[in-house]
Amino acid sequence: MNYEQLAICSVLGGALVFFVWGRWRYDLVAFAVLMVSVVLGLIPPDEAFLGFGHPAVITVGAVLIISRTLSSSGFIDVLTSRLASLSNHTPGNHIGILGGLASILSAFMNNVGALAMLMPVAIKTAKQAKRSPSLILMPIAFASILGGLVTLIGTPPNIIIATFRSSISGEPFRMFDFAPVGGPVALVGFLFVVFFGWRLLPKKQRDNSNSSDLFEVAAYMTEFRAKENSPVLGKGRRVVTDSFEKYGAKFIGIIRGENREPVMSWQGRLGIEDILIIEVSGEDIDKLISKLDLDLVGTGSKVTDDLNLGEQTLIEAVVSPGGMIENRTALGVKLRSRFGVNLLALSREGSSSRARLGRARLRAGDVLLLHGSEERMLATLSQIGCLPLAQRGVRINFPERAWASIAIFIAAIIATSTGLISAPISLGLAAVSMLALRSISLKEAYESVNWPVIVLLGSMIPVGGALQTSGTTELIADVILDIGSGLSPVVVLIIVLVVTMTLSDIVNNAATAVIMAPIAMNLAQNLGVNPDAFLMAVAIGASCAFLTPIGHQNNTLVMGPGAYRFLDYWRMGLPLEIIIVAVATPLILVVWPL
Repeated sequence: MNYEQLAICSVLGGALVFFVWGRWRYDLVAFAVLMVSVVLGLIPPDEAFLGFGHPAVITVGAVLIISRTLSSSGFIDVLTSRLASLSNHTPGNHIGILGGLASILSAFMNNVGALAMLMPVAIKTAKQAKRSPSLILMPIAFASILGGLVTLIGTPPNIIIATFRSSISGEPFRMFDFAPVGGPVALVGFLFVVFFGWRLLPKKQRDNSNSSDLFEVAAYMTEFRAKENSPVLGKGRRVVTDSFEKYGAKFIGIIRGENREPVMSWQGRLGIEDILIIEVSGEDIDKLISKLDLDLVGTGSKVTDDLNLGEQTLIEAVVSPGGMIENRTALGVKLRSRFGVNLLALSREGSSSRARLGRARLRAGDVLLLHGSEERMLATLSQIGCLPLAQRGVRINFPERAWASIAIFIAAIIATSTGLISAPISLGLAAVSMLALRSISLKEAYESVNWPVIVLLGSMIPVGGALQTSGTTELIADVILDIGSGLSPVVVLIIVLVVTMTLSDIVNNAATAVIMAPIAMNLAQNLGVNPDAFLMAVAIGASCAFLTPIGHQNNTLVMGPGAYRFLDYWRMGLPLEIIIVAVATPLILVVWPL
């Protein structure tokens, strides 16, 4: 192993550690890896930023803009509203309708966007059916991931694999080249989720159907002060605890000055300046305020008085992976002063955070109760990187433009699938055309782009190139072949599929595809077999991350609202991944023979 090989392996090894650790955002980690690679001489300085103009990056950006345009047109709102009324029967029927729609949408638009539109529908319909949202959210998240396997634009790994193939052979995978394998895999996986998968969720997730709360399992951490006439003012621990329990809330602790005391060690009497830390459902907050004469503290002032203003609104939202507010605090991002929004309560994985509300470092999947201007709230949520968890009203702002946008999108798909125009060009033209028609504003277009993903791809693509040019991919391929000496190419193909799938469960799927594509190519070349089969295995494996909440953005998004634990994903995800390997392997061998 020479210097370059040792250096690139060390850099990528460090990157994987930081990706899994999750303390720093994945785009920051990826850009740091790019800079370190340049400093170490692994990437020429004049080639460092070529990844940001890579066809895969352009394609992903265009797809995100197109997805936002179709979403904001109101067309999908109409579609979901028509289907939502059919979901109030059995859990399987409920999951089948919403999950089927999620799969179809995810094949032709960003799967995160598809899930974002369907989450409010899933929550509302679950409440109407007296069913726990936890029963519905993970299955439709998995369904949205499966739908992305079918087309070129369904998921970033497919785009990356297609462009990588083009750089090697001069011919990319086309729009529906993934469908002969991805389609049956998605269908079998979807049928498993609908008929069996949801039954594997913990019993508490399946049976929690009697509560009227929006999130039966979500516990918010909220801060209150007692007013002068409050019945708990001047009272001790037992009275305060019993008073809150009477209204379904839990007394967690008290903040006096800069000191925080948990409820079990607090011995004093409640003062007018003391801050009560309370665990309560969003629905019961108003009840506590009125019955116990309390003031909400939140991250701003006079919150309780503002709640009575007609222009103000309360909204529940989930923190998106890669959003502005992820890994930051409400005070640090100046949520109140900059955006005019108060953070009133926080729920994390179904349990309350133990940090001060304004100083709690927010994570992807956290559910926030926010208060602010009704007019500006949705725009603010988009800016800070949160998704609303309330059903949106059906709206079609410009029907004629909506239909024009759909026609443009269909034309782009036809052009790409027939090979008339390459995907980056056709989808880029589609995005520009939608902007020209004013189907989407320039501001909305910029907001729709998931910039952390763009930075990740732009940074990792040159690193992936360095992995190949340094001879490291060939070295890794030789090691794998030496370990599996005597194994058939079919077994090696399965190993590539399983390793890619496992890596995607702990690392961003786009980064996984960038790393594994050149390794798979070298393995195929060393074995003297069709590299398309191995590239397709990487595409399937990179997109099928079902074991962890960090493997895919959609898994993260439903973690907070569904109150899922880390191991809950294994219950349904592990058998699903086994089924995918069992179905995908023979399909790859038939469609892309070795």
